[in-house]
Amino acid sequence: MASTPAPTTEGDQPGAYRWYVLALLTLTSAFSVADRLVFGILVQDIKAEFGLSDFQLGLLGGLAFSLIYVLAGFPAARIADRSTRKTIVAAAISFWSLMTAACGMATGFWTLFLARTGVGVGEGCSGPSSQSMVADYFPRGELAKAMGYLTIGSAMGTAGGLIVGGQLAELFDWRWAFILMGLPGLVLGGIIYLTVREPIRGRYAPAGTDMAQLPLGQTIRSLLSNRVFMGLALGWAVQIMIGYGLAFWMAAVMLRMFPISTGDVGLYLGFTFFLGGIPGPILGGYVTQWLTLRDERWRAWLPGLVSLGCVAPLALSLTSDDFTAFLAWFGVAYAIYVASQAGILSGVQAAVEPASRGFAVAIALFFNNLIGQTLGLGVIGALSDNLGASHGDSALAIAVFGVCLASGAVSLAIFAWTAAQMGPSGYLEKMRAG
Repeated sequence: MASTPAPTTEGDQPGAYRWYVLALLTLTSAFSVADRLVFGILVQDIKAEFGLSDFQLGLLGGLAFSLIYVLAGFPAARIADRSTRKTIVAAAISFWSLMTAACGMATGFWTLFLARTGVGVGEGCSGPSSQSMVADYFPRGELAKAMGYLTIGSAMGTAGGLIVGGQLAELFDWRWAFILMGLPGLVLGGIIYLTVREPIRGRYAPAGTDMAQLPLGQTIRSLLSNRVFMGLALGWAVQIMIGYGLAFWMAAVMLRMFPISTGDVGLYLGFTFFLGGIPGPILGGYVTQWLTLRDERWRAWLPGLVSLGCVAPLALSLTSDDFTAFLAWFGVAYAIYVASQAGILSGVQAAVEPASRGFAVAIALFFNNLIGQTLGLGVIGALSDNLGASHGDSALAIAVFGVCLASGAVSLAIFAWTAAQMGPSGYLEKMRAG
């Protein structure tokens, strides 16, 4: 039976507390990315110890996460749409932190692969719940801005994983880097469980919104037939090949292109991720908010434009022989790329009903893992192996650029199609009514 969201009163508003919750969820995202992508700064040491190919390293970075989605991501998202989301987030970060530590005890490819699947629980279980909670703490007019701040967690996590992981590998070894990176997440999980209040579900949904959770089959059909949601999800999955490619492979690119230590790569590259990744999503959030107040289609247009726009400075970075120029152009490319995330995340939340938000994010993140992470990282690794004989240490840089260029062009086309669907699908009319 259809029902509308509970009316909000002045006393019902979350006020400043919502920023505290957003900060904790942003930190959760940072730990998720750091524990997942610390692998990137350790790949050369792992490759040397276990004798792995770049393709095998790509599988460890991508396929392991897609597998866990089938087992945990969708059930967790379904539960998130009808139960306490903050408990799911707290449990998820505690579990994946332990599995990150377990990576340090791997004895070969398969034991490391199994440990990495456990780390995949992080995004699979916490991502849908976190984004759904943000949508219930911030009204639609502020949602893009809030999602922009949430996206900072990815940049913080990427930078932190590289900087801290690189220094720990230098001080100890790659095994202790995994173990020590995994422990702080247990503390954050406890803080979230003890201090975060579950928000009213659908607090800011438009009047007349159906708050009842549909049967699973009907939920899946409604999401798959939602052209705006599917366009955003697929466009995001293709364009995030760029993000995963840069976060996972750039440390190895630098180690092969420049005479530099693992610790220094982590330090310099990590700070570059931080300097580009902090202003990018914040500016992207505010720009998206400003543009969408004038035309909702900018939630798709802007991600498409910046996805392709970041490729030009990336080309200047990857073809530079100067270390400083390499980092500077890379920072510009990454800042442009992450400006796309606020529009995508806020668009996904706006395009679906509150009772389906968690499951919608799970579907979107599944495509991210299947296309962006598994396919993207695997293709880069395979291309690098095939080009190695003819291009030597430059093969990996060429593979990274080729996949990023293709990703930017295809995602621009998908996002343009998505914007064109917003009128005929009724999305624009729904947003005006809200």
